[in-house]
Amino acid sequence: MMQEFSQPPRHSRRSVVSGATILLIQNLTGWVARAAAAPADKFGTLSANGNSSCSGAFQESIAGLPPGARLQGSCCSPMERAGYNNQVEGLKKYVGIPDVPPDPYDIDVSLAKKLMSYYDLKLLPGEQAAYDFAMANSAEKGPCCCGCWRWKVYGGLANLLIREHGFDGAKVTDVWNLSDGCGGG
Repeated sequence: MMQEFSQPPRHSRRSVVSGATILLIQNLTGWVARAAAAPADKFGTLSANGNSSCSGAFQESIAGLPPGARLQGSCCSPMERAGYNNQVEGLKKYVGIPDVPPDPYDIDVSLAKKLMSYYDLKLLPGEQAAYDFAMANSAEKGPCCCGCWRWKVYGGLANLLIREHGFDGAKVTDVWNLSDGCGGG
């Protein structure tokens, strides 16, 4: 006895392309929705679960943190969503410089250690003038509101940006203002 096998249904090229297009749109729509939700989710995580502190003990502990650890959250005041979103968006203009943290409330400890190592760099007179301009003109009158770990990280970042990237005082001021991690408005 001979078995009959049915042929699989034949699909036209149009139906295959249409089906593939629908799947692509569904996947892209899901990806766009997840991407749009990510900053809000990250804000919530950072604002509620930060590990950052202005204490000297916290600053000293950074040296012993393992690679991959993150310095997260604000130091002094609660984070504000609108300010956070503006900062992260504004810092995108420096995306080509990997030493500029793209999120001042979420910094890789290896980058923080590197930037802190630049803090004591002796600048040349013209370079020092750029640093002094940023000190006088930034919103916090320095890299941070107090002499905590952020002061050393972003002070070191300024030295690196001035020395290795030719930043002037106005550009350093912009980076510092966009990178304020103290929280608040």
